[in-house]
Order: sequence, then structure tokens, then C-alpha cells
Amino acid sequence: MSGALLRVDSVHTVYGRKIRALKGVSLDVSAGEIVALIGNNGAGKTTMMHTIAGLLAPEQGAIVFEGKSIIGLESHEIAQLGLSLVPEGRRIFPRLTVMENLEMGAYARTPSRKELAREYEHVFTLFPALSGRRSQLGGTLSGGEQQMLAMGRALMAAPKLLMLDEPSMGLAPIVVDRIFEIISRINGEGVTVLLVEQNAQRALSVAARGYVLEVGEIVLAQSGAALLGDPAVRKAYLGLA
Repeated sequence: MSGALLRVDSVHTVYGRKIRALKGVSLDVSAGEIVALIGNNGAGKTTMMHTIAGLLAPEQGAIVFEGKSIIGLESHEIAQLGLSLVPEGRRIFPRLTVMENLEMGAYARTPSRKELAREYEHVFTLFPALSGRRSQLGGTLSGGEQQMLAMGRALMAAPKLLMLDEPSMGLAPIVVDRIFEIISRINGEGVTVLLVEQNAQRALSVAARGYVLEVGEIVLAQSGAALLGDPAVRKAYLGLA
């Protein structure tokens, strides 16, 4: 590992009718890692991702990416720095084709045609199911294909840190297996990953480290293997004795 790529320090985020969703959360992600953030529904996981990505403004605290504060930047400016979010629910453009969705992923960059063509082919190598559907509207894809498209679109931004919010939600087990294979492959190619995942066992099985978030606070931070073996974590989040 080559040091902290992302550092979140004592972040408080309030939204809606003064709901305090994050209460002094601190975490870090080192270059090259997969880090998992687990917790029950309502724990604040998505709020954490949205706060890092600039979709929500923290009330206080620090968020530093590659040594520079990103608080106050617009979400597209944060994306340009190399931080991409695949949101919960995929949020693809249903009336655009697969290729048009991927083009949208590269909108903030100015790659050459040759670079762009190479990146498209890389996405289709990772997600061969999309290759034969280049002209198909995103909204007509299956749930698994839409998740692949959302991930591919984020990769077109050439991220240094890829944030995935519930990538396995609503997918068949065989598709979940494929998604997690691809997460490991992307990481092996040098992309750092911050993973929010309801399927805590799958998330921790690929993560170097993990954080447990409860009601807006980090209550545990250990290696993925240690969290998988922790009796309290197994009972509360893995459904295991």
C-alpha cells in the first residue's frame, strides 16, 4: 500500500429535516486497497458515499483525496480528480444506448479517440454481456446488465478510486458472483475500491479492511478477515452463529 488515497476525518452530515446521518465518521482508504463499509439499513452508508462524492455537504469535518481537501467542490469536479461513484440503484440513463451511457462516463475528460476506443474495449472485455448490446437502450437491459453498465460508465471516467454503493442489490446469485469477480479484477488492475454492500460476507471476503457503521458512527475497524471471524459481526451482519 502506498499511503492514504482518501481520508475522512470526523465528518458530520445533516440532511432533510436536520437528520444527523453521520456523527463524526473517520475512515481512510489506502491506494490499491478494497475497503468495505458495512452496516444495517439506515446506518448512514449511502450518506457517507454521497458526502465523499460531493452530493451532500458535510456540516463539519475533513475529506482529503490525494492530499487535497475536496470539501466544497462540485460532484463533477470531484469526479474529474479521479473519484467515481456507482450509486445505489444503478441510475443509468434508460433512454440512452449502452454506448451513449458509456460516453457519458467520459464527459469530464478529453481522451484522444484512440484512448477512448481502447477504454470502450476494456469495458466490453470486463463486461462481455454488454458488447453485443452496444445499440440497445439502457432501460431494456436486465438488472445485472444495468449494474455492469453503471460500473462500466464509472470506469470510463478513469477513476483512481471507485466507490460502489450496493452493487449486488436485487441481483441473482450467479450475477453477484460475476460482479464480485469483476470488482477483484478491477482492483487487480490498479483501481482502489470503497465498497458499500448489504451482503457483508461477500464484501468482507474481498476487502483488505472493513469498517462497521452503526447509526452514523464507526463502531469497528479491522481487516476483512478479522471482521469475518468476529462473533458479534457474524451474528449481527452475516446471519451466522
